[in-house]
Amino acid sequence: MPDKAPSEEGKLIGEVSHYFGKISVAVIKITDTLKVGDKIRIVGGETDFNQIIESMEVDHKKIEQAKSGDSVGLKVNEKVREGYKVYRL
Repeated sequence: MPDKAPSEEGKLIGEVSHYFGKISVAVIKITDTLKVGDKIRIVGGETDFNQIIESMEVDHKKIEQAKSGDSVGLKVNEKVREGYKVYRL
């Protein structure tokens, strides 16, 4: 049995690779697709929250959609850490 929490839901679409605390921006390494308007869930440590993607950036340029292999920056509602998992709901 995989060691997933029973409450875990959504499709794994990436992982936090960096967090800029002063500006509340997480860099997420995308392994699927993600677009503005999608609802995501970030899980790790004591953290578990959902939020809607309002905007994303790659290399300081706003984008509407990210694809596998992209590293996107997005504003997050709570503190996150490297290694936290990102799910699309």
